[in-house]
Amino acid sequence: MNLRVVIGYPPVGKGKIPQLSQNRQFQWTVGGPLSYFIYPVVPAYAASLLKQNGYKVFWLDGLAERMTYDEWEKRLIEIKPDLLAIETKTPVVKYHWEIIKNVKCQMPGRRQGGSNVKCVLFGDHVTAMPEESMENCPVDFVITGGDYDFGLLSIANYLSGKGKLEPGIWFREKDTSEVCRRRNTTSEVKCTGNFKLSHSLDELPVIDRDLTKWKLYAYKNSNFYRAPGAYTMFGRDCWWGRCSFCSWTTLFPGQKFRRMSVKKAVSEIENLVENYGVREIMDDSGTFPVGDWLREFCEEIIRKGYHQKIRINSNQRFNSGLTEKDYQLMGKAGFRFILYGLESANQETLDRLNKNLKVEQIEQALRMAKQAGLWPHVTVMVGYPWEGEKGIQKTICFLKDLFKKGLVDTMQATIVIPYPGTPLFGECKEKGLLKTLDWNRYDMREPVMKAGVSDERLLSAVRELYSTSVWNKTFILNTIKQVKDWDGIKYVSFQGLKFLGKLVEFK
Repeated sequence: MNLRVVIGYPPVGKGKIPQLSQNRQFQWTVGGPLSYFIYPVVPAYAASLLKQNGYKVFWLDGLAERMTYDEWEKRLIEIKPDLLAIETKTPVVKYHWEIIKNVKCQMPGRRQGGSNVKCVLFGDHVTAMPEESMENCPVDFVITGGDYDFGLLSIANYLSGKGKLEPGIWFREKDTSEVCRRRNTTSEVKCTGNFKLSHSLDELPVIDRDLTKWKLYAYKNSNFYRAPGAYTMFGRDCWWGRCSFCSWTTLFPGQKFRRMSVKKAVSEIENLVENYGVREIMDDSGTFPVGDWLREFCEEIIRKGYHQKIRINSNQRFNSGLTEKDYQLMGKAGFRFILYGLESANQETLDRLNKNLKVEQIEQALRMAKQAGLWPHVTVMVGYPWEGEKGIQKTICFLKDLFKKGLVDTMQATIVIPYPGTPLFGECKEKGLLKTLDWNRYDMREPVMKAGVSDERLLSAVRELYSTSVWNKTFILNTIKQVKDWDGIKYVSFQGLKFLGKLVEFK
């Protein structure tokens, strides 16, 4: 059976864009000039892997294509898929339940008299709570763990009679055509066991960027100084993978960290540079591989001359073990932007988050990065239940000092949200610190944990982090230096608009 498979991102809400793929902390963004979309790397590998195995694949990102829900549904009906896969997160999972009900009960299919489309959900929320979705909507499969690509291929092969379901997949024994007419029961739900994350990433094909409409994500993105840009993901996901707040530790526990070979990683870059003219790459591995892998990667990039054609951006940890020599090699290989999770300047908070980080390590790493010509970016959060006003002020002053010293170029401040499946969520639930279990409210527009300060103060603290960090002489001079050409003008302008948007967003 030649299955028709849709990997879809249906529009939800009105005038709002849910940031799903590779967002460890969910946010809505508004439409217009500030709207941007992050390329979904693992789903893109899924599409490419399915196509390689002979399945007809359709990429239907109604968000990036700015469709209305009716337009997205109309296109879905035209395709008549056998399999529809949707990535979900906590604040939109209830929307996706309703969409699946609508698709299952209303969309015509190949079978006379009704739809025979099978629906799949994947993502961190359903990994933590798979049974919840099976009970609340007629979804046919739930993939747990982060290997959505191999999981979707397993489901397609299963439906085609080519193999068994791999571990980590929840499914229904019975047809769901009747499920939408009555209340679901767990009696018809089964699971193939715990997910294993044992696949070799070298088994994946080079991503088919045309199939996955890469240009939708290549131009408007604050991580790209030079467009067009593209995303990669050479590791899954973070070799530490134990931070208590990170939703992706649900998908990729650190002890199961894998990386593709340097040869495979460079083949992805070669494809982007030679076939698509990409000028900047953001590798969104939770933490970029280090050690001998990093050194071999940099040396290969230099040997092939790609350090003169592209800039590389990545996520990193302050305590990664990188030496001054490693940072210098990264700078030589064309690395530009490097993102660090700072989270807090309070040692108690870093310890309780299991960051495995000392505050004094932060400035040391930033200095080495800056001396190598890299542009450090840090993420910070407020709203921890154990931090009061004194703790918030300490983080604000610490970050302001880093900007004054010229050690940080950009930053992102948010309210911490405890997502289901994380140790932080479990701790808050056990101690009665959660204000609500309404998933729609876990979207960072309001605190959902009881903290030592008011909700209004937490929102103002985010605004203060943005405003006090950038309004200083050093930051302004460094920003002016970034405006060297038209690319710089566009980059700084977008950053400025984003800054103003954040002040409005957390008003």
